[in-house]
Amino acid sequence: MQPLEGLLVVDLTRHLPGPFASRELLRLGARVVRLESPEGDPLRGIAPEWDAALNAGKESVVCDLKAEPELGRALCSRADVVLEGFRPGVAARLGVGADDLPDRVVYCSITGFGADGAHASRVGHDLNYLGWAGALADTAPAPPPVQVADLGAGAQAAVVEILAALLERGRTGRGSRLVVSMTHGAHRFVAHRLGGEPVPRLLTGGLACYRTYATQDGRYLTVGALEEKFFRRLCELIGRPELAGRQFDADQDALARELADVFERRALADWLALVDGEDVAVGPVATLEEAAATFGGPPPQAAARLGHHTAAWRDELGF
Repeated sequence: MQPLEGLLVVDLTRHLPGPFASRELLRLGARVVRLESPEGDPLRGIAPEWDAALNAGKESVVCDLKAEPELGRALCSRADVVLEGFRPGVAARLGVGADDLPDRVVYCSITGFGADGAHASRVGHDLNYLGWAGALADTAPAPPPVQVADLGAGAQAAVVEILAALLERGRTGRGSRLVVSMTHGAHRFVAHRLGGEPVPRLLTGGLACYRTYATQDGRYLTVGALEEKFFRRLCELIGRPELAGRQFDADQDALARELADVFERRALADWLALVDGEDVAVGPVATLEEAAATFGGPPPQAAARLGHHTAAWRDELGF
């Protein structure tokens, strides 16, 4: 038995953060119904493969909330969890706000900047939230390689809050009104650095022993040898034991250039074979396909056709 088996989640969100969150709840056993506008989630057209990956296994009900708010409200009232990602106040104007639903519902809003405050109504996407949060200060202008605000500070944070609220509901019988701010959450990911660092940009390029290096065949190697014993063993393996004593030298770029010169002399596979079984914290920059072959799950099935479950839910709800 999965932990969320028997629970119903109604997902009013679009794009990436909300669907990722409801996919996680689905993975834990919940039944998930997407409440979509007649046009559907824009992701269906923008990136149908992403839509399939995020929404396979969910149901799709079409409802024009402006024209028929009572249908959306009836469906949401059946839910244990409701997820929404509108700007603050929009869900209430559409008749599916937290105050429109029974007290037992766990109602979670995934927002850019929270429900109130100076930035609450500001539009944005992941890159904007990370910028406001201070998370890009070390690496700009390079874009982040994954949508940390959307998926970490938004989706995963929402799942954590929802699970905690369901536990609380089990004790009290009452649901919760949850607001997740992707910008506030992204700032929490970096706030521990505000007190200072032993080395500037400690984990964002400041240390030569914690960087990515090109190999002879145009691939890349990740070196995360922060501990002295790891770095010392790595220097021995690459034939440069004298570099171990320079791990925390003031001139980290000089050390990085010497390491780069060494790593450029052999192909990625050769380096991986050399460090296999060694405690050196070294690995590849794998392609998505390579990573999926080792760490991925089965390929997603197609997402439900837009509105495929509308008739069944209308009958069940009496519409």
